[in-house]
Amino acid sequence: MSAVLQAQALSIGHGRRCVAQGLNFALATGEVLCLLGANGGGKTTLLRTLLGLLAPLAGEVSCGGQNVAAWPRAAFARHVGYVPQAHAGLFAFTVEDVVLMGRAARVGRFSAPSAQDRRIALQCLELLGVGHLRRSVYTAISGGERQLALIARALAQEPALLVMDEPTASLDFGNQIRVLQHIERLRAAGMTVLMTTHQPEHALRVADRIALLGGGRLVAIGAPHATATPAALAALYGVSEAAVAASLGSACWAEEALA
Repeated sequence: MSAVLQAQALSIGHGRRCVAQGLNFALATGEVLCLLGANGGGKTTLLRTLLGLLAPLAGEVSCGGQNVAAWPRAAFARHVGYVPQAHAGLFAFTVEDVVLMGRAARVGRFSAPSAQDRRIALQCLELLGVGHLRRSVYTAISGGERQLALIARALAQEPALLVMDEPTASLDFGNQIRVLQHIERLRAAGMTVLMTTHQPEHALRVADRIALLGGGRLVAIGAPHATATPAALAALYGVSEAAVAASLGSACWAEEALA
């Protein structure tokens, strides 16, 4: 069976500047893979390359066994949902309209969204607990609420693969928990998820595997507790192992690692 998404000997960057190289990994159906790495390490560049928004400097990205560059963009948009980091937006669309944009690849070129499209958009908003914002202006709501709207927009695409760039970064504690719970539900439903995060505890909670990106290469990839160890995270982020263990809670870490 072909991998849902696969990178082979992949080099990424901007122009002639290489950010990371020799990247090899694949996602299986229903897997949640979390990518950890310091700021500027290439996480967002990697996601944009995997999505075909940036051309690889070398190597290949394939989705469902086909080179991403060969996919018709409308078909790719139906297959892969993307949640970027929250942004302010430029136009005064309602939140419902922003989420409806996720239906664009499933609506005819000259067709308006149907009642079914609107039902799906509202269901996605309600699923994330922000259905009451449907008529609010997207540019007037908080950064955390905008992030939830972007997640709802991606879910409205009904994708097989969901790519999320730091989906909890601008959320308060309660909404972080809600998003993590939803990712767990998506995994249980068989959706494949690739996400970046700066919070190892989030990755440890939801991931089937964790990948560490640093120093221009994929440092490690594997089972969560075997990969995101205090020693590995200390080296990745340039802090002491004791500080990492204290932040994560060493007693809880040890208990979970032995479970």
